[in-house]
Amino acid sequence: MIAKSHSSKSRSIKSENPKTGVSKTETSKTEISKTRIYKSGNVAIVGRPNAGKSTLVNALTGHKVAIVSRLPQTTRNRIRGIVHREEGEIVFIDTPGIIRRDSALTRQMMDEVVHALDEIDVLVLIVDVGKKFGAGDRHALDLAGKFSGPRFLLLNKIDINAKETLLPMMDLYGKALPFAEIIPISAKKGEGHALLIEKLLEHLPQGEARFPEDEYTDQPERFLASEIIREKVLHHTREEVPHAVAVLLDNWDEKGKLIRIRATIYVERDGQKGIIIGKGGAMLKEIGTQARKELEVIFGVKIFLELFVKAQANWRETPALVRQLDWRLQLDQLAEE
Repeated sequence: MIAKSHSSKSRSIKSENPKTGVSKTETSKTEISKTRIYKSGNVAIVGRPNAGKSTLVNALTGHKVAIVSRLPQTTRNRIRGIVHREEGEIVFIDTPGIIRRDSALTRQMMDEVVHALDEIDVLVLIVDVGKKFGAGDRHALDLAGKFSGPRFLLLNKIDINAKETLLPMMDLYGKALPFAEIIPISAKKGEGHALLIEKLLEHLPQGEARFPEDEYTDQPERFLASEIIREKVLHHTREEVPHAVAVLLDNWDEKGKLIRIRATIYVERDGQKGIIIGKGGAMLKEIGTQARKELEVIFGVKIFLELFVKAQANWRETPALVRQLDWRLQLDQLAEE
């Protein structure tokens, strides 16, 4: 079960209303409990980096719940995406890719994966069929083996790989673990999505709706804003500063149809800071412009965005700063304001 805490200063993201933008209406637990559905449960999606976890969650929810990049370690928190159907409600938990615990940041990321197993009804292991089986896949299999409930195997990226690769992959994973379902999919193109939803609903327990029908994630708006900014940094800097980047919001001021956001982009070295700022501030301006435009679409209001860049050596080894990247901590802090 997911415990939800709402306040006037911490809202979950809802489906966009064409007239008012993102819905700001709070729905009480009493109202939610009145809407009964057939099935309701949590589904964790695990796998090696870049297997397609975030792409799949975004596609299934029909909204941008998790940022996407070709770079590994893009997802750092457990991110929930909610899918509503007449037959039931599925809460997908997008987890960080399975990696080594070699810093305070990666240790927190892997803790996110382990904790996800404590609250799920079905585990989904997603595999890139175009990649050779490696250490990351072995770690993901070991993790899946610790879950005693139904397990699904998704063979992803069938749109860009030969079908001949599927049978050997099915055989390899089928011998390693028993899977309730093995489904070839394309997270990007939508192939296999309907079948996946159908089979998941078959395996989920009966339950009540826990979320309003217009809610597609339980992340606070501030966390999503910081993630969108980080995504734009990753897209523009590519291999130059990927894992050294963190974004924290310093200020969020909302008045009517305008949200003023001030955020700091953290890197580890002055050279990385210079790359993000760019010549005459051109790179930082472009990052800010793209982030602002996307945030305006998501929230349905005007955004005034100020970005700053700060070099803080070894921030990934600083537990206090790493904890600030956890959206659940941000939610607790907002509730105390």
